[in-house]
Amino acid sequence: MPFGEQPAYLRVAGDLRQKIVDGVLAPHTRLPSQARIREEYGVSDTVALEARKVLMAEGLVEGRSGSGTYVREHPVPRRIARGGYHTLGCTPFRQEQTDERVRGTWESNSEQEAAGSAVAARLRIPVGARVMRTRYVFRAEGEPSMLSTSWEPLEITGRTPVMLPEEGPLAGRGVVERMAAIDVVVDNVVEEVGARPGLAEEAMALGGVPGHAVLVISRTYFAGGRPVETADVIALAARHRVAYHLPVK
Repeated sequence: MPFGEQPAYLRVAGDLRQKIVDGVLAPHTRLPSQARIREEYGVSDTVALEARKVLMAEGLVEGRSGSGTYVREHPVPRRIARGGYHTLGCTPFRQEQTDERVRGTWESNSEQEAAGSAVAARLRIPVGARVMRTRYVFRAEGEPSMLSTSWEPLEITGRTPVMLPEEGPLAGRGVVERMAAIDVVVDNVVEEVGARPGLAEEAMALGGVPGHAVLVISRTYFAGGRPVETADVIALAARHRVAYHLPVK
């Protein structure tokens, strides 16, 4: 088969990728050696090496020290459901995963900090203004599923019973209910979904591989046009799909 305009290493990687997708190279199967790829496809060692690098970068294979390169097992992607926001009795887990069939727990840690430029822009506050930063690890059916970091301006929540999201009389409730308790009425939520390479600490927390893509849901709650909370929700792209329920009005 002629290579045509496509670089040789991409053609080889594409053929091996298709074998992985079709199950010809099953999970935990050792990938053909560099010498085997060279002989089978009639390419140089450099081309064979680059093809293997492509598959590794795509997360389809993984290297095992002293053993070789093996096809990775890819679980069926979990669904992260996004939809309407509950106003009462909404836990942090349910706030991020609205699929009632999924049971989950969470761990959190809150600390005060000075807002950096990115967070300040999202909350429309001066750089350096004090915010409450809360980090979450969410588990679905006992397995790490999502990470989240939220920021709330202390000029709104400071010295109130809801200053700490996971402590006090409304501990573990969602943003809407907590804000309502201090007479702040949330009336709009904006979300943006993007992707980027995962950081090493994110991959470690979620059981993934550093550098592989993560989904980032950037969410901001508004009250009368004013941002009152903003957060980044992170999940492994290879293991999750984001599904939105958008009712017709």
